[in-house]
Amino acid sequence: MAGLSWILFGHAAFQYLNAACELGLLELLADGDGLTKAEIGELLNLRGRATDVLLLGCASLGLVSKEGDRYRAAPVVAGLMAGDDWQRFRDTVAFEQHVVYEGQLDFTESLRENTNVGLRRVPGTGRDLYHRLSENPHLESVFYRYMRSWSELANRDLVELLDLSDTTSLLDCGGGDAVNAVALAKANPHLRVTVFELPATTEIAEKKIVEADAQDQVSVLGGDMFADPFPGGFDCVMFAHQLVIWTLEENTALLRKAYDVLPPGGRLVIFNSMSEDTGDGPVIAALDSVYFAALPAEGGMIYSWQQHEDCLREAGFSNFRRIRCGGWTPHGILVATK
Repeated sequence: MAGLSWILFGHAAFQYLNAACELGLLELLADGDGLTKAEIGELLNLRGRATDVLLLGCASLGLVSKEGDRYRAAPVVAGLMAGDDWQRFRDTVAFEQHVVYEGQLDFTESLRENTNVGLRRVPGTGRDLYHRLSENPHLESVFYRYMRSWSELANRDLVELLDLSDTTSLLDCGGGDAVNAVALAKANPHLRVTVFELPATTEIAEKKIVEADAQDQVSVLGGDMFADPFPGGFDCVMFAHQLVIWTLEENTALLRKAYDVLPPGGRLVIFNSMSEDTGDGPVIAALDSVYFAALPAEGGMIYSWQQHEDCLREAGFSNFRRIRCGGWTPHGILVATK
């Protein structure tokens, strides 16, 4: 029952994590000799019962450790804070809390209807979450902070493992705020990257490109990758964190559009989380699929390597290469050639 109880009350476990982040508890306990319950309550401006609840949960879940009457951040948390990934982790927590959590209430109905019923909980008139973000400034801010952080957690592997030495021009379809485009450009001084993104997002991307001083290598083109033709003149097209959003039929259509504008020998790169062909993991891929099934668009999930390859084959590509990424996120790179 212990494992089953974790699932049964998993929603409550996450709320402890979110509260610890929003209240600043974990940063408070990151250094020094630890603090007592009374000191924590005073510093966080929490009354006695509220402090008791918070510390009971955080200690029981292993977010903090207790020695005698003093509390410290758990080693795994302290380790994140000692590196570069703590803020990225926090941005992911905020995304789950403010963007994902409410929409997941409609997960079962989304399965019944085979569509993203949870989108009804996001105000706006856009056809999917991405077209509604501009109507919700707070959600838009949380979303793009998360996407940048989630990308940064994984694009170190993208930069290290994807060989672009023979690539001169890359089209980054749905490239968001250009986080991956800038990382690839910085690692490949010969490379020119164009971010193809919704017009409402281009200003965000352009600002980030200027902040990174990457204007000489990275540019932005506004458009809808479903409705508008793909621009030509690129020897590589990349879909990063895109093909988990849409149905397999929509993915095939996008890949076919990419195939049509690539020259012979041109490459197609898929970079996102992957599930195993056996259909039994990894667990993060399964948990992340709840979001894609319930909220952003009509269809989507963390697809398997094989499902992506089937779409690529139907679109005309061949010569597939799988590249597994390290780290705790289930990211992978799939490269195909025209």
